[in-house]
Amino acid sequence: MTSTNPSSDGRPGTIQALPVRRPGRMVGVVVVLLISVGIAYELVTNPAFDWPFTFEAMSQNTVIQGFIFGTLAATVGAMILGVGLGVGMAVMRMSTNPVLRVVAGGYIWFFRAIPRYVLLVILGGAGAFFANGKLWGFDINALSGTVWMAILGLGLSEAAYMAEIARSGIISVDKGQREAAQALGMNPGQTMRRIVLPQAMRVIVPPTGNETIAMFKDTSLLTALPLAMEMYFQLHQIGASTYKLIPSLMGATLYYLITATILGIGQSYLEKHFGRGYAPIPQKRKTKAVANTQGETPLMFPGSDH
Repeated sequence: MTSTNPSSDGRPGTIQALPVRRPGRMVGVVVVLLISVGIAYELVTNPAFDWPFTFEAMSQNTVIQGFIFGTLAATVGAMILGVGLGVGMAVMRMSTNPVLRVVAGGYIWFFRAIPRYVLLVILGGAGAFFANGKLWGFDINALSGTVWMAILGLGLSEAAYMAEIARSGIISVDKGQREAAQALGMNPGQTMRRIVLPQAMRVIVPPTGNETIAMFKDTSLLTALPLAMEMYFQLHQIGASTYKLIPSLMGATLYYLITATILGIGQSYLEKHFGRGYAPIPQKRKTKAVANTQGETPLMFPGSDH
């Protein structure tokens, strides 16, 4: 409902508009709050969760060592391998050399089609493919249950996805940037390192951050190798041996939640850093101070304030 107060000279005056009421929004808020309170109540009061046992399991030395030297080490190593190999595959796929394009396309096609769990199972038994389980003097059987095989398997899989992410970032850079670099006498390698990739980072960083968080969670698949020195494996073993599987898995959930939150905060800072000059600047809402004792919102027409 609105009301108009015309001025003495016949010009339209200030329209006092009542804000639109949205009862559905309030109902939705109440429903969400009730559901949240119910979930919190169950988490606190349900004896099946057994939080004291959860925190005790999380503080075990084998679990902490598995988190640091298994989960985190595999995540960092796999992402380093995946990003490096993925950028190389992206450059190869955009090459004018047809052989490089076919090789990169075949690699991406193969590793994107193979589930990571299946790939890790194959690598865990890779010693069966070679005589005496050795390849070029390396004992594959002894290597299959280590964090190095975990990094290899997860990194090879991740490179296929990072190749497409890097390619999309490189394509987003304007062609004129390359032409300007060539006019300055830069060779293709210098152009890629100094001009294209720094500008492509604003497109590459957000999905790469998501891939890092997903990789951290995918370390739970390392039971397929199997990798004993890993956080989820250790907590699952504790739960299976004590018949308290749910409290133990809640411990793994807390590890994942806390670490993923920290990674997300780091990702947001990187996005702000590489997005300088591109991210939209939030505009402050401008309001005109008008005396309004009834709490109504004034709407002003041109000339109404004269």
